[in-house]
Amino acid sequence: MESELIVNDLFPVSIKTLNGVKWGFINNRGQFVISPQYEDLSEFQPNGLAVVWLKDHSGIIDQSGRFVVPPIYSSIYPFSDGLAIVDEEDKGYRIIDETGKILTDKTYPFTYFGAFHEHRLVFQDFVNRKEFLYGYLDSNGEIVIPAQYNYAHDFHEGKAIVGLKDGTSALIGLNGERLRTYPFERMGPLSEGLISLRKTDQDKSGYVNEEGMVVIPPVYSSAMLFENGRAIVNTSENYKNQYGLIDQTGAFIIPPEYDDINLLGENRASVAKAIDPDYPHAGSVFAIAETTTGKFLTDFIYDRVSEYKGEYSSVTKDEKTFFINRKGTRAQNLPIFDGTGTVRLKGDLIQAFVDERFSYYDRKGDLVWTQNMILPLTGPIHIREEKYKPNKYYLVYYPQIQGMENKLAQSKVNQHLRNKLGVKDLPKNGQSYYSYSGNYSVQFYQKQLLVLELTGEEYPFGAAHGMPSKINVHINFITGQIYRLKDLFTTGSNYKQVLSEIIGKRIQQHQDFYINHDQYKGIKENHPFFLTNDYLVIYFKPYELASYAVGFPKFWIPYYDIQNLINEKGGLWQSFH
Repeated sequence: MESELIVNDLFPVSIKTLNGVKWGFINNRGQFVISPQYEDLSEFQPNGLAVVWLKDHSGIIDQSGRFVVPPIYSSIYPFSDGLAIVDEEDKGYRIIDETGKILTDKTYPFTYFGAFHEHRLVFQDFVNRKEFLYGYLDSNGEIVIPAQYNYAHDFHEGKAIVGLKDGTSALIGLNGERLRTYPFERMGPLSEGLISLRKTDQDKSGYVNEEGMVVIPPVYSSAMLFENGRAIVNTSENYKNQYGLIDQTGAFIIPPEYDDINLLGENRASVAKAIDPDYPHAGSVFAIAETTTGKFLTDFIYDRVSEYKGEYSSVTKDEKTFFINRKGTRAQNLPIFDGTGTVRLKGDLIQAFVDERFSYYDRKGDLVWTQNMILPLTGPIHIREEKYKPNKYYLVYYPQIQGMENKLAQSKVNQHLRNKLGVKDLPKNGQSYYSYSGNYSVQFYQKQLLVLELTGEEYPFGAAHGMPSKINVHINFITGQIYRLKDLFTTGSNYKQVLSEIIGKRIQQHQDFYINHDQYKGIKENHPFFLTNDYLVIYFKPYELASYAVGFPKFWIPYYDIQNLINEKGGLWQSFH
């Protein structure tokens, strides 16, 4: 177990800068204790340590900001049982302790890690480059049970459920000794003496005890873990869910007729009803119910419900976020916040993540800290952050430039930014079948040139993923000129052909496995781009050259490769030289 070293409550916060968002920690008075300097960070864990990122690498700091582990790893996983997994980039994984000491003599090229439970950690390996199998490491980083299972669960009281290669399952001990076998292809972890099962992956789910006796027949399309004598099951035969809550005899405490159920702790559950029964992906409204009796404490009035942390749960209703008590009603002794998100009690403060922004308040609702909305450029010129949220499905943070001498030019620039980020008239009420979020950051800033990166994502409810968008706007914040790609080059130059050939050659030379070579047809007249000190960067949208997972493929072209085409006396080049 981790040692508990926390003396002071430190709270993660971020600020916007001309070099991107930077993260640090404040105290309960809103004062920085660890200055905002990191690209990202995690909260401090119970052992008083936090993972931080600098220059795309992660390290570990203590509460004084001292590096316990320097930022040399590509990722660091949370501590469990006093140990953490670190990724040495292309080399593989190692295990470290809370002092940063490496415990393993070698790296492991595993494809998945769990967390330590009872000094055992589940890992997945690509065995003989043929199949993915699971095994266990011990707390010394040694392979105590080689990768040999189709699946593997965490240990509980010295025992774990695993899937055998012959299509059955087994109960094993800490060293892999087989304690019992079961004629089921898929089983869940041990949970209060019962284990969910499927005879095959296509069959219904039920429950057996540790001896393998069927206690609750397999009649469910899905069956979850038991917690405090209750388990969530689904009886649906199609895409319309029918979730219910059962006891350990299989009797329904809450009947199987709801779109979703989540156990919240404190003997409470959130029960969901689809807003549009014919299209359940469009969202749900939630009620609070007791899990002991199945009694409903509220009607279906909440848009979002979080787990209880002690006495309180966080909920959203319409455009408000607030705490509820165990009765399911608003906690009158705690404040209510405008916007949708989550709130939680953290030390002396309330941490609010509302409308995708962090802020902190005292218990009376007085603001202690919030992210800056003003970003100075030069003299009176600055960027001001504005929010557009016509309804709960649509949220845009967009930049507006203030302080320019030419007010007409300033107005045109700001209207352009609003248009590009999707600020438009939308209905305030009614059901939507997609969500949209927009944001921005400073990509590059030098002399009179400001490059803003505007990003968005539209997510159709029920889709596998959203569709991201990105555009880089190049602004001369003195004149108000908005530049396009052609403005970098001399009039009449064949820049389009030259850039297309450079990119085409790189695709052929590198033979990148993720690029679909047949899809590349060259660049467009005013192709998406952004500028840096030394490079012109051309990028493509998802699916234009590669799969969605690749994102926006970029090609970095140094200016010296295209120097003969650049208009060095033109407004764009002169704006940052």
